[in-house]
Amino acid sequence: MRLFIATLSTETNTFSTMPTGLSGFEEYCYLEGTATQDAPNLMTEALHVWRARAEALGWDVVESLTAIAEPAGRTVAACYAQLKDHVLADLRAAGPVDMVLLQLHGAMVAEGEDDCEGDIAADIRALCPQATIGMALDLHAHLTERMMTACDLIIAFKEYPHDDATPRAEELFDLARRTHIGEIRPTMARYDCRMIHLYLTKSEPMRSFIDRLSAMETGKVLSLTLIHGFPWGDVPDVGAQILVITDHDPALAETTAKTLGQDFFALRHAVTGDYATLDAALSAALSAAQAAALSGSAHPVVLADMGDNSGGGAPGDATPMLRALLDRGCDSVATGIYWDPIAVRLCQDVGEGRDITLRLGGKTSPMSGDPVDLTAKIMRITAGLGQHLGTGLEPLGTLVWLRLGEGFAILINELLTQVYHPEAFEQMGIRLGEKKIVTVKSLFHFYGPFSQIAAEIIQVATPGGTCPKFDDLALTKRRVPYWPRVEDPFDC
Repeated sequence: MRLFIATLSTETNTFSTMPTGLSGFEEYCYLEGTATQDAPNLMTEALHVWRARAEALGWDVVESLTAIAEPAGRTVAACYAQLKDHVLADLRAAGPVDMVLLQLHGAMVAEGEDDCEGDIAADIRALCPQATIGMALDLHAHLTERMMTACDLIIAFKEYPHDDATPRAEELFDLARRTHIGEIRPTMARYDCRMIHLYLTKSEPMRSFIDRLSAMETGKVLSLTLIHGFPWGDVPDVGAQILVITDHDPALAETTAKTLGQDFFALRHAVTGDYATLDAALSAALSAAQAAALSGSAHPVVLADMGDNSGGGAPGDATPMLRALLDRGCDSVATGIYWDPIAVRLCQDVGEGRDITLRLGGKTSPMSGDPVDLTAKIMRITAGLGQHLGTGLEPLGTLVWLRLGEGFAILINELLTQVYHPEAFEQMGIRLGEKKIVTVKSLFHFYGPFSQIAAEIIQVATPGGTCPKFDDLALTKRRVPYWPRVEDPFDC
């Protein structure tokens, strides 16, 4: 028995002007068959699981490329071709394989190719017509017919924030093994919920809906997944979908997908919320911080800078939040992570403990706002640290802590990444419990760890490449209307 495994992952914001090239993969994670020799991150947890499970059964494992880039604009055509051809060449060199398991993202878009995952899977199916092919995805995926035609099984994360990569990898391995030995015959169906939004699974009623999916995975129903979709991808299949896998029962798959999809649509207002404007959020944060100080609380108010989430393809150098904090005269703040390789280089040249005058942020596009000119003290420069996302450890690149006055801390780096965990700040020596306000460039992944230290969390619809104004997205390729642009897109 021979198993072939590979990872190719990036999440494409088609509205971003920042192309995704080979350097983006090389900077973040590019390993030629050796990912399972390193510590796992979110998109390599599956490879570790699959290798361990396969070797325990005495299977041969062929590990191919792992290439992961932080979200940005479309992947350059030549880069995509090189990455795909690498995987296909490894597959040809492996000889006959019995099973292929892929950890992809699901929202990778290249120049000239809106459905990279479907394209890769179709080519693999052509090379391995008899193999069992399973695909693991991020739930922020564009589920397509081409993916479903090429694969026997598709499993996506159930949780947002994503803390279930390992159980989903276990699930896919189990179903693929059972498929290969003929114990089950998977059939898949999907239902377009006609919704484009963000859905945090840790709070009600999303929590109960996801738990319901898990509880229904019995008998002929093998797997149920809510594909959330990635809102900032202008592709035909953008949006939430229900994916159902049954054991050789296509009618059951279709009816279950439709029932659950309609039930989820009925929850559309309850599972989403409005996000505060920047001005309103800062006013609320300052009031809450003052109340916390009076009560003796050592917990900061945390603001999510949602419009500049590099995890959604925003550039990470937007300045509206920083400028507003400075304009308000806030003096007990930690804010980050601002992506500014030029500023990092200048700080490295000057060195720790020195003052520096520099122009921070606002460099990549009009959505980033204007640069902020400031004079700060370089408190610390460190490379090689990571931050946890679930059990995986995500790289942070070179970090610089800049201090304005006595209590205003700015965290910058040269590796595009969002904030997942308080340790991104704490490892640098920035004590968040001493701050009144903490701002993080993230959408939801920060939520669990930061909720443990926050007096309050406020999600802010800041300007930027991932501003959560879903009724105003410039989507040109979606085939049918969607909510919230239309209140009832099924009645159009």
